[in-house]
Amino acid sequence: MSNLTPAELNALISLLDDTDLEVRNHVRDRIISLGTEIIPFLEEKWETSFNPEIQKEIEDLVHDLQFSLLKKRLKDWKESEDRDLLTGLWIINTYQYPDLEYEKLNAEMHQIYFEVWTAFKNDLAPYDQIRTINNVLFNTLRFTANTKNFHSPANSMLSSVLDSKRGNPLSLCAIYLLVGKKLGLPIYGVNLPNLFVLTYKTKDLTFYINAFNKGLIFSKQDIFNYLEHLKLEPKEEYFEPCAYLQILLRTLRNLGNSFEKLGEMEKVEEVKEMIAILTD
Repeated sequence: MSNLTPAELNALISLLDDTDLEVRNHVRDRIISLGTEIIPFLEEKWETSFNPEIQKEIEDLVHDLQFSLLKKRLKDWKESEDRDLLTGLWIINTYQYPDLEYEKLNAEMHQIYFEVWTAFKNDLAPYDQIRTINNVLFNTLRFTANTKNFHSPANSMLSSVLDSKRGNPLSLCAIYLLVGKKLGLPIYGVNLPNLFVLTYKTKDLTFYINAFNKGLIFSKQDIFNYLEHLKLEPKEEYFEPCAYLQILLRTLRNLGNSFEKLGEMEKVEEVKEMIAILTD
């Protein structure tokens, strides 16, 4: 774990409530330099400590270490060739649930795909393919819009949406998109103002899907009408597929808005750090 002995590590921990701020900061920096492998040791110390000040310092240290790991993963994701969507959503998910394993999320998504795949027929017409997916996701599996807690941070955490079967437009679209891609369908995300939707797009056919409304199928004209209602000028990006990077950025902006409404400003600042990594 480190070149320090258990006795030396214990000594470091005991200095976390030192009255000298300079000493405390030096100790924090030393522990942080040891990396995430120190986390289990810190958690064990938290459980055996009866000093609330040291416990609070340990909690902050563990969070800082976990957040540093998240930021590194996010940077690696941005620099990767494929920018895999599920991997990106898992990284964001670890902000609230740092112990969540990618394999667990992947297995849950695979189970959903399997449910859809068993009802799916490749020779169906595109509209019927979408109706089949809609039936499994929204009737059999009972995924639905989280209208009661629309601004909850949980709506931006894929694991929470999979557990509760409730999500916002973006998280429900992400699940739909991941399933559609695994089925080999030309389904993509579309970044509309105040709403995230999907498009089924080939050279000969384009239509749109609203996962927040149980997979409602609609047309390009409906988007024009929607924009007119919002008094917004039509832009090409409101009709065309967006990159996975844009999906992650929108997820983070949603998360930041959720924390802001809850008054959790420290988390808002950390979300801004994550956005900066993806926009730099």
